[in-house]
Amino acid sequence: MVARSLDIDLAWELVLSAVDRSNVTLPLPGTDSAAVKLNGHGAWHLIQPATGEAKDLLSIFLPLCRPLPSDGRSKVIGQLGQSLDGRIATVTGRSRFINGDDGITHLHRIRAVSDAVVVGAGTASTDNPRLTVRRTSGRNPVRVVIDRHRRVPDSHFLFTDGEAPTLRLVAGSYEKKDHTSIAPGVTEVPCLGDPSSNEPVNPRLILEVLADFGLRKIFVEGGGVTVSSFLNAGLLDRLHVMVAPMIIGSGRPAFSLPEIDFLDDALRPRAQLVNLGSDMLFDLDFS
Repeated sequence: MVARSLDIDLAWELVLSAVDRSNVTLPLPGTDSAAVKLNGHGAWHLIQPATGEAKDLLSIFLPLCRPLPSDGRSKVIGQLGQSLDGRIATVTGRSRFINGDDGITHLHRIRAVSDAVVVGAGTASTDNPRLTVRRTSGRNPVRVVIDRHRRVPDSHFLFTDGEAPTLRLVAGSYEKKDHTSIAPGVTEVPCLGDPSSNEPVNPRLILEVLADFGLRKIFVEGGGVTVSSFLNAGLLDRLHVMVAPMIIGSGRPAFSLPEIDFLDDALRPRAQLVNLGSDMLFDLDFS
């Protein structure tokens, strides 16, 4: 009997079944045949034949599915979608849509394997995102908006659509609590200090607050300043940079990082390059 070849849809079903699991052999969906073996160190072995797209999907997403160690440290993945010339938006802030359909589907898949998806107030205000899983199967993550000054309009989807719980992080003193559950709808969490302050938000504090809610697999989706703050603090384990085949010519840069004098000081993560179809993905490993 000829073995059933894994296509990208079957591979995605395997990814969803691999979330928070290790030292197991996952069956081919709908059968008893072994498909992928996961060990305890994040490595995996493909048992069934698979298409190139399916292999790429597994190589990208299985590392994101690993159970977290018992030391309590969160795992953080960031994402930036940019043009060939490194722009994530026009000078007026328009960014829908730099990436094509395949890039957007990839984005939704990252949401599906994350506990929480985080955006800054600028991105939430300008893009009015839903931050849900709509282009693929999987569960919606908890949505988190960093909104110290309550800049994001109350009429935006994050606060009105009821599709997933939303944490709105605002100014105020944080009181650590044991959060056993997250209420549906919108929960305001005072934790970002003095409301009159213009100091950058401490990304470590964001992770501490989310961990108190039991959210430890964190997806920082945007914008560029927010992703860069986590990268500059050394808190990104992985970064997915999706490059679209367009040249904007001017606009907002993808990264906002301190200047360096020598190339020896540049960040050089391990990388794999994957053709998503509409976009090229740089899967960068900072762990």
